[in-house]
Amino acid sequence: MFRLVLRRLAWSIPLLFVASLVSFVFVAFLPGDAASALGGANATAEQLAAIRQELGLNRPLWDQYWQWLSSALHGDLGSSLLSHQSVTSLLNQRLEPSLSLIAGAVLLAGSVGIALGVRAALRGRLGKVVDAGSIVGLAVPDFWLGLVLILVFAVHLSILPPTGYSPLVDGPGAWMQSLVLPWITLAVPATAIIAKQTRDAVASALDRPFVRTLRAAGVSERSIVYRHALKNAAIPILTVVGLMFVGALSGTVVVESVFAIPGLGSTAVQATSSNDLPLIQGTVVYFTLIVVVINIFVDVAYGYFNPKVRLA
Repeated sequence: MFRLVLRRLAWSIPLLFVASLVSFVFVAFLPGDAASALGGANATAEQLAAIRQELGLNRPLWDQYWQWLSSALHGDLGSSLLSHQSVTSLLNQRLEPSLSLIAGAVLLAGSVGIALGVRAALRGRLGKVVDAGSIVGLAVPDFWLGLVLILVFAVHLSILPPTGYSPLVDGPGAWMQSLVLPWITLAVPATAIIAKQTRDAVASALDRPFVRTLRAAGVSERSIVYRHALKNAAIPILTVVGLMFVGALSGTVVVESVFAIPGLGSTAVQATSSNDLPLIQGTVVYFTLIVVVINIFVDVAYGYFNPKVRLA
């Protein structure tokens, strides 16, 4: 298991390099640049040229990337071209809201999805409902669902705040209230997929010979389902939960914008709209590191449920 974690960490190095290089090249092809955002609509060509020279944007692309990479390897992600704040300190401030949003949404989706999937595996009619729900859950756009939830629970019922984020240090109650609607918005499609995968995996496990042996030995149905079948179905369930966790990273871009949450997703949108290259690169690095950590946790969970993985 330890060797497996080390291999994952070793693979994260080229992954970080490729992700940063691809994002750097893509940003170079975006219309406009940071000089246009800083100079404003009325800036002259001479003023824009002076800003580009000051920011180093007139240098060749490979030279700009090499300078950024050299600094990043020493732990310096640079400074924002617009705010002149350290990228690392700026993103660290945005890390808590995003992690709170993603972790809470995946925990909600996993709990509800696994519970629904297990019940659907035991009751055939409920399985059809789960199949239909998975299609509907994937079809509903995040931004539309978020706006509907705001309209119902914040505008009409006035029981939850419509936008904003309350840090955990201000109290767990206010923190949870500010995240309930974003959690639901981000969790709905993930819940549908997890429920369907759980239903299929548990149903397949219940058809295996060891289940018939346990029933013949007089083991209770509850113990068979939750102690044996669910454990044997854990690997495909963990796989889809891990994928939903990674998918939630892209979902934060929309959800954080709808609910005005100052997280990594909204920061990525703002940085891209203003061509703030160091901030974009820093956001890519943070997102990639989160993906690496998630994959390591999933691999460790694999080892807990499947002893063969520990020997890999």
